[in-house]
Amino acid sequence: MATARTTTIDTTPGVRVALRGIVKRFGPVQVLHGVDLDFEPGRVVGLLGENGAGKSTLMKILAGYEQPSEGGLQVNGRGVRFDGPRAAEAEGIVLIHQEFNLAEDLTVAQNIFLGHEKRRGWWLDDNAMRAVARGVLDDVGLHKVSPDTRVRELIVAERQLVEIAKALSRHARVLIMDEPTATLTPSETGKLFDLVARLKADGVTIVFISHKLDEVERITDEVVVMRDGRLVAQQATASLTRAQMANLMVGRELADLYPPRHEVPADAPVLLSVQDLHVPGWAHGVSFEVRAGEVFGFAGLVGSGRTELFEGLLGLRERTAQAVNIAGNTVLPRSPRAAANAGLTYLSEDRKGRGLHVHFGLRQNLTLMALQRYARPWLNPAKEAEALKAAVREFGIRTGSLDVPAASLSGGNQQKLALAKVLHPGPRVVVLDEPTRGVDIGAKREIYALIRALADEGRAVVVISSELMELIGLCHRVAVMRAGHLQATLSAEHLNEQELIAHATGTH
Repeated sequence: MATARTTTIDTTPGVRVALRGIVKRFGPVQVLHGVDLDFEPGRVVGLLGENGAGKSTLMKILAGYEQPSEGGLQVNGRGVRFDGPRAAEAEGIVLIHQEFNLAEDLTVAQNIFLGHEKRRGWWLDDNAMRAVARGVLDDVGLHKVSPDTRVRELIVAERQLVEIAKALSRHARVLIMDEPTATLTPSETGKLFDLVARLKADGVTIVFISHKLDEVERITDEVVVMRDGRLVAQQATASLTRAQMANLMVGRELADLYPPRHEVPADAPVLLSVQDLHVPGWAHGVSFEVRAGEVFGFAGLVGSGRTELFEGLLGLRERTAQAVNIAGNTVLPRSPRAAANAGLTYLSEDRKGRGLHVHFGLRQNLTLMALQRYARPWLNPAKEAEALKAAVREFGIRTGSLDVPAASLSGGNQQKLALAKVLHPGPRVVVLDEPTRGVDIGAKREIYALIRALADEGRAVVVISSELMELIGLCHRVAVMRAGHLQATLSAEHLNEQELIAHATGTH
């Protein structure tokens, strides 16, 4: 007999939340300065600001993960003080973190109920938990994912949706979403927005933290902008253009986002040539080449094989190829280190999982791929420190101290550190997978300028991105993958969203 579908969308009364005079200090550093803010039921509020503006800290206070140094919270007019996230969840306030908070070796259902397990007497009620998990997975569009699937078997986009499903299982009445679409395809994003509309209609307040201003414009009722720990604007979304939103965030007029694209000479040397690369289950007979000075993009839906293609090229997955040439060397690398020795480095889309060791210091992260420069034979910390100072200047990494772990940096500054790390060995070919995921618009502009500078220096740059406008604005050519096959390669004059989507979905 079929199990009845259980959904978490209900008609529980909405929750009015107010933050009053919120101040937050970490030691001598003050990061929030007397923030006053109200959230009304059934509203979608876009929370904007550059990385380091204080958005995440403010929302962690609202969700019980941090305590304010001064000021307080009100729920439906009552003063409250949360001693942890469970206390906030009891009031219906749930935060979905930007970085995943899942136990990879547990099943989807076990993750959804971790710490909130259903019981029947002394025993866990696995059937009840599976039934609820099935309902919330359907709510977020994960119809094909079983509640019994181990999280480690899911792709990044599916993990993001599991995080959202987990929040829905808590019967959230104030749902804080931190960059929820960063890893989603346009189709998956559309389904998420349909869910947001349903939740809004049921009186749920959605706080939508995003750097994608087109999405903010599309689904929010009002926009709250923070800058340097202060509230600088709270206006109806319809009253602001995207350019005005961006200018409020950075406190100045924001010039063109994408730097000028210089022409690649026809006789520029080929720095990366791949012929007939197979990655079982992911990529089938893919061939392409990238020239010095070229920014070459890879587009495609999640699951199209873009990331897995390059993981195969670097020896992280089983693969075969007819020929691979990197910077004049015919080689099929056995590992990322072998690839780096041949002149190719790769920045993973998973910044905290594979891009950085977030509990290591900035210096250790920067020099990890080039330790042979600093150990002759003993490690030279002073020389490493000089390299870090230079990288902080060159990449615009904002940090109060050089002697802090990478985890203490904001998302945009972590990404700059990750870029500095993969560029430190001096590669001729640079592969950047989702280089601006979870990065604010000001930091995006800086990263785009860096990518252009790398190309202008004569390096070959590969950009894998889910943001079509990013590929259109940056790249000389874009390869489009679908179901593991390279469908088309489009030159700059033929780049537009309609063409890219048509090739990615097979409707061309």
